[in-house]
Amino acid sequence: MNNSELDKKLKVVQTPLRPDDYWADFPRSVTSQLRYPPVTSREEHRWLPRVAWGLATAAACLMIGFAVGHWRGKTETASSDKLLQNMKLIRETLAMFPNRVRAIVQDERGLNLVLSDQADVPESTPIYVSICTGKQCSTFVTFSGQEIKIAGQNVTVLSDARGDVILTGSKFVWSSAEKTDTRSDLKITARALGSIAM
Repeated sequence: MNNSELDKKLKVVQTPLRPDDYWADFPRSVTSQLRYPPVTSREEHRWLPRVAWGLATAAACLMIGFAVGHWRGKTETASSDKLLQNMKLIRETLAMFPNRVRAIVQDERGLNLVLSDQADVPESTPIYVSICTGKQCSTFVTFSGQEIKIAGQNVTVLSDARGDVILTGSKFVWSSAEKTDTRSDLKITARALGSIAM
């Protein structure tokens, strides 16, 4: 279609009939819409951070799972104890989530990563904790001041200047220095791992 054909078609089309007050108000309505962009609700965007954290956590678990499978494939005899004492795994996990890793947990459900909502976990020496109740064992890598669940209760993990580990809760105290007696069905091993250089 060339210009002359377009001109002929436009001359045939009639102007839409509108009342006079519409045409009087038209310039004002157009300029008000140009000045103020449409308001988007903040509610629409609140789910984005949650979805992003969910995807990041899932990706981290997949990456850790892949790394675990890869390392296990290389060493068939590697146990979960040795896996969580692997400084390379700990270093890479901390690098993916700086100041957010509260614990790396190996239990009957597999390998799990416990993250903080905020970047509020202070950098410190990782602490390895193994708790066995009968034949069921859980192992953790966590940091001083963090809480873990032992035998159904929340326990705070602490480390002193000598590297000794203390586990304390409302009805529970254990120390690696004094080999404090615990419940007869619990076997606990805990020690500070080497410092992590990033």
